[in-house]
Amino acid sequence: MRVNRRRPVIELKSDDQLRKMRLAGRLVGQILAAVRDAAAPGVSPIELDRLAAAMIAEGGAVSSFLGYDGGFGLPPYPAVTCISVNDEIVHGIPAERPLVDGDLVSVDFGLSIDGWHGDSAITFGVGELAPERAALSEVTRTAMWAGISAARIGGRVGDISAAVERSIRGSQTKYGIVDEFTGHGIGSAMHQPPDVPNVGRAGRGEQLVKGMCLAVEPMVTLGSPRTAVLDDDWTIVTRDGSVAAHWEHTFALTSRGLWVLTAADGGEAELTARGAKFGPLGD
Repeated sequence: MRVNRRRPVIELKSDDQLRKMRLAGRLVGQILAAVRDAAAPGVSPIELDRLAAAMIAEGGAVSSFLGYDGGFGLPPYPAVTCISVNDEIVHGIPAERPLVDGDLVSVDFGLSIDGWHGDSAITFGVGELAPERAALSEVTRTAMWAGISAARIGGRVGDISAAVERSIRGSQTKYGIVDEFTGHGIGSAMHQPPDVPNVGRAGRGEQLVKGMCLAVEPMVTLGSPRTAVLDDDWTIVTRDGSVAAHWEHTFALTSRGLWVLTAADGGEAELTARGAKFGPLGD
């Protein structure tokens, strides 16, 4: 049998296409912020999903998630957001059960404008959050930024993966890194090659080049990284019942440096603080 050994084709974007992706990315960030601000004890995830859906329509965008089947024969995804609570790691279908004080909530969200996608995820607490849960979210967020900041034209995807892993492993608390799910390329489709693992070795993987857009999304637990899938075929939970966090941003490699398309400031503050080159093309 002949084996196709060709590397996957990676979509490289022109400057004009990156500017279009920035429009989508900014709206993603704005809607995520609105969802976070609306979350409170007594508010249900399905209510938050309806808020996001209304804002998508107002922004003239299209949901990247609604009806998505992942290409694996899964049932079409029934919402515009993935809202994962406590031991739910990712792909949580928004539920009617109201949120309660102390819940740790991760919201993964994507949309497209004129065919160009943005994808991002945030984790936040509802009401008063236990210190270990707050620390988990911050470790995950920091690891995401460490990975993005490690990207350079001429570098490798493994540089990002290694930086994410190193950031998490360097914490005093032992966390579980979920390695079954990865970041990904993004552009005219929500999921594109290459995969961007959250563990790996520097200098390995696809070369990073101008015009490449990637989503970096570490998922970290307070216990074991082993996962299970609920009967809805979508929701991924920790097998040991431990709490999980998930952060994600979409960024581009430009001729000027790094441009975080889903961050309100384009990533300037976080990238500059880490010594990375901030390279916007102009909003």
